[in-house]
Amino acid sequence: MLTTLLFDLDGTLLPLDNDQFMKGYFQRLVSRVSHLLDKDRFVQQLWASTEAMVLSDDPSKTNEQVFKEDFLGKSGLREEQIWPIFVDFYQGEFQMLSHLTRPTPLARQLVRTAIDKGYTAVLATNPLFPRAAIEARMKWAGIADLPFALVTTLEEMHFCKPNPNYFREILQKIGKRPEECMMIGNDGYEDMIAAKLGLQTYLVTDCLIDRNLQPDCITEQGTLQDLLEFIERLPDRTAQGNCR
Repeated sequence: MLTTLLFDLDGTLLPLDNDQFMKGYFQRLVSRVSHLLDKDRFVQQLWASTEAMVLSDDPSKTNEQVFKEDFLGKSGLREEQIWPIFVDFYQGEFQMLSHLTRPTPLARQLVRTAIDKGYTAVLATNPLFPRAAIEARMKWAGIADLPFALVTTLEEMHFCKPNPNYFREILQKIGKRPEECMMIGNDGYEDMIAAKLGLQTYLVTDCLIDRNLQPDCITEQGTLQDLLEFIERLPDRTAQGNCR
């Protein structure tokens, strides 16, 4: 029986053009570190250290620890030189990137509907960003105040999408079985791969990423409006005495 909905953020609850957003993000961040590292070298290392997080399968290290070790070790910078700049950027200037997204009231409506019907909601955004950046994007999407059972962040998670262990860690943290859960996202590979663990899936097509699409992993698909109607049709778990 379905009891839990895992929602992706970027491109799902927060519609955006990922390439446009990343371009604006890099422009602002690079300007903050240009006195420490050449622009091209910084961007190259940022991508390389992000890839190190995605590829990591070490349960003893958080994504933040993996990124920090890789970035500092290969850039030659000391933590006290660069890390305060990262922290200040995500708590401040990052908040100004909201114009690069296209928020929709459907995001709040569908999550609120799910919670009101007694379903557990998880914000299963790929934990490549620190909590400050994720909370900023939640505010843009109009969902920051909703009672998610878990928000996956850089500081707390040990794996990234599409590593199946990312989904296993979520299930362990919230105490749910795969057959109770549905992963909802716009990435036909990174989100739909959750089906390999036994989760149901819903592919959101508004900002579809169909690179390496996994057709056999898709349980349901449609627009955000379709998703809202799907959630509205789900059984009311509060009436069954199974709330949360």
